[in-house]
Amino acid sequence: MKSHPARRGPKPKPDTRHNLVAAGIRMIHAEGYAATGIQSIVEGAGTPKGSFYTYFASKEAFGAEVIDGYSERGQIKLREFLCNPKIAPLARLEAFFDDRIESFRASNYVRGCLMGNFSAEAADRSSLIRERLAKHFDAWTGVIENCISEAQDQGAIDRQFTASSLARFILNSWEGTLLRMRAEKSDGPLLDFKELVFGKILG
Repeated sequence: MKSHPARRGPKPKPDTRHNLVAAGIRMIHAEGYAATGIQSIVEGAGTPKGSFYTYFASKEAFGAEVIDGYSERGQIKLREFLCNPKIAPLARLEAFFDDRIESFRASNYVRGCLMGNFSAEAADRSSLIRERLAKHFDAWTGVIENCISEAQDQGAIDRQFTASSLARFILNSWEGTLLRMRAEKSDGPLLDFKELVFGKILG
């Protein structure tokens, strides 16, 4: 019987990449991109430092995948609310933002949106991160647009503005609202957003 040579070195762990990205999402969201070092990321993921460069060519490439992972989580929540056919589309949209407002109240108005934070901190200096942010903001906008379009079809929202322009405006306004929320550490900006968007713009 022919023997096979023993494999050298530790066996690769298929969840290592996932653990690194998950740690990156958690730590960069809390501390910021520049302030989060590779050493702290690998410690947070419970992996040796050398494993980082097995999966990522640079911190910039890692940051792009962190954005991917965060966006995917965000889209799951968006779709849970905005794609529920049992609830009227405008009510779905309002419920989504009510849920987000309660979440920020519970966390004492910290962190905001990771993609918004990346936009403020790194988009000017990295074309890779800028392109990835634009791609994912477009994806989020598309989910909102579909919900608004459905509400327009049902007559709940008028057609003065296209669903696309409304979706972009709402997401852009929300991202700015989160920056102001963090500066004020209050729900005032969140409530202003809710009142104007649902009381005037979509009402």
